[in-house]
Amino acid sequence: MPTVVTFGEAMIRLAPPDFERLEQATSLKMNVGGSELTVAAGVARLGLSAGWVSRLPNNPLGRMAQNKAREFGVDTSHIVWSKEDRMGLYFVEYGSAPRASSVLYDRAYSAISRIEPGEVDWKKVFEGASWFHTSGITPALSDTAAAVTLEALRTAKEMGCRVSYDLNYRAKLWSQEKARTVQEPFMQYVDILVTTEEDTQRVFGIQNDDYRKVAQLLAERFNLEAVTITLRDTPSVWRNTWSAFAYAGGKFYEDVTYDIEVVDRLGAGDNYTAGFIYGYLTDGVEKAVRLGNAFSALKHTSWSDFNWATREEAEALLKGVKGTTLRIAR
Repeated sequence: MPTVVTFGEAMIRLAPPDFERLEQATSLKMNVGGSELTVAAGVARLGLSAGWVSRLPNNPLGRMAQNKAREFGVDTSHIVWSKEDRMGLYFVEYGSAPRASSVLYDRAYSAISRIEPGEVDWKKVFEGASWFHTSGITPALSDTAAAVTLEALRTAKEMGCRVSYDLNYRAKLWSQEKARTVQEPFMQYVDILVTTEEDTQRVFGIQNDDYRKVAQLLAERFNLEAVTITLRDTPSVWRNTWSAFAYAGGKFYEDVTYDIEVVDRLGAGDNYTAGFIYGYLTDGVEKAVRLGNAFSALKHTSWSDFNWATREEAEALLKGVKGTTLRIAR
């Protein structure tokens, strides 16, 4: 049985080539994306067993998502299949300064948005698992998806799983007020919160000039085992800096800031979460922050939500092997 279980939507990702705008595109590059699936794939790629729970349409697009999960070694045995519903889509339009990249969603009435409590046997899902992860995207999809998210969180805690939750606020899916009303009750089941300073302010109204104070306030307010915050600066669309830290047990755990030449930033936060989960389970919170940070930094260098870096590459980055890695490996 999987050690780590995630729950959430997968979508078909479509992007015009060569920085084209959607209006001018005559072809689209096609792949699969989705926050919680990306986390499961990253965990599996790093070396732990992972499972992903979702609700998919029983058609070629749904099977494409399942096949992508399987490609990364993710267990898909608890997917709920629908004969009638649709697959969500999202379109990525890549920008270049001064025009930012953008995402257009076409996910209304997707299969997972129509999931109902009782459709997933959560006790069976969590047999043998030690970690459950989901995010604020999932309950934002519909009231029933929110109810199933609560069902999953409650059962995970009852069965002794450690629970991580990424706020992942999406303004195109729900208002800040609705996000707060729905998610505040979830926090009683959460052990580890993954967030950004911006999402914390939008959802919980917590802000401070010091990111570290934000993490401390979150931990105290919701009695959390750990809070981890990712930090991005965007001097250019294709040149970013990236870092992260965690607050746990009254201590701060910080890491280096990476200067990144971005190939594709989508999925970076989810791959940080994957590295954090792997590091936390294998070597504690300090390793979690450092490995998550390195794994995410490497993710920026390849196209798609998923991370094609290896654990060995992430470990090499942790050791500071930088001078030779920027040369051609021969």
